[in-house]
Amino acid sequence: MALEADQGGADVFVHISAVERAGLTGLDDNQAISYEVETGRNGRSSAIDLKLI
Repeated sequence: MALEADQGGADVFVHISAVERAGLTGLDDNQAISYEVETGRNGRSSAIDLKLI
């Protein structure tokens, strides 16, 4: 799954475990959330600390 930034830019990968840690069961299309971007050991960026807006 990928998140699309409001101001444009690259999409950010979000793992289901980040969604579950936020207490969510899933994300809906066009759902507004805030998140932090973390770069993993493999160099890929992913969303963490998801919060509904």
